[in-house]
Amino acid sequence: MGKEFIEIFERWAESYDDAVSGHDIEYKAVFEHYEKILNEVANRSYGHVVEFGPGTGNLTKQLLKRGLTVTAFEPSPSMRKLAIDKLGERAEIKEGDFLNFHLDKEVHTIVSSYAFHHLTDVEKEKAIEAYSNLLQTGGKIVFADTMYESVEAYKRAIRDSIEKGFHNLAEDLEREYYTTIPILTKFMEANQFSVSFINLNDFVWIMEGVKR
Repeated sequence: MGKEFIEIFERWAESYDDAVSGHDIEYKAVFEHYEKILNEVANRSYGHVVEFGPGTGNLTKQLLKRGLTVTAFEPSPSMRKLAIDKLGERAEIKEGDFLNFHLDKEVHTIVSSYAFHHLTDVEKEKAIEAYSNLLQTGGKIVFADTMYESVEAYKRAIRDSIEKGFHNLAEDLEREYYTTIPILTKFMEANQFSVSFINLNDFVWIMEGVKR
């Protein structure tokens, strides 16, 4: 993952938990059912879980509550510090990202929430290929992220945000690398995953892939 978003992560760090709690009207729909979304990801996880982009540690907390072993990789120093402060000694949160990480033990589930869109489609494909090489049969990828059923649906979301006066949200949607379900399905199936998608709000879907 490129470093182009690190400055944004640093700026968001202190306000992120307020935003996910629905206190920012522009992003209220993006984070609707936030706790349910995290729970859905955590409930689908098992074994040794690798988390990419834990941010302030909200999904990490849910995984740890279920007694799972978690190794997380976060590129933002400020986000990383907040997550460690929140979770204490239970947290193993290292510097790294979707494409730059080091593991020395077997992985059963790879998870992420609200982060995979920071990779281009080329990077997403490269990441999924790397995860396929890490996972054994039955291993999982479980990602919750903003994605769209078509390019037109993506463009419509930008137009709707502008019409509502949500210019920060529209700017985010245009700047970051949101993709479509058909593209992700292609990447997953090409790398030996059976994949399904569940829609949980107007923006966010859960993508669950099981290694064949």
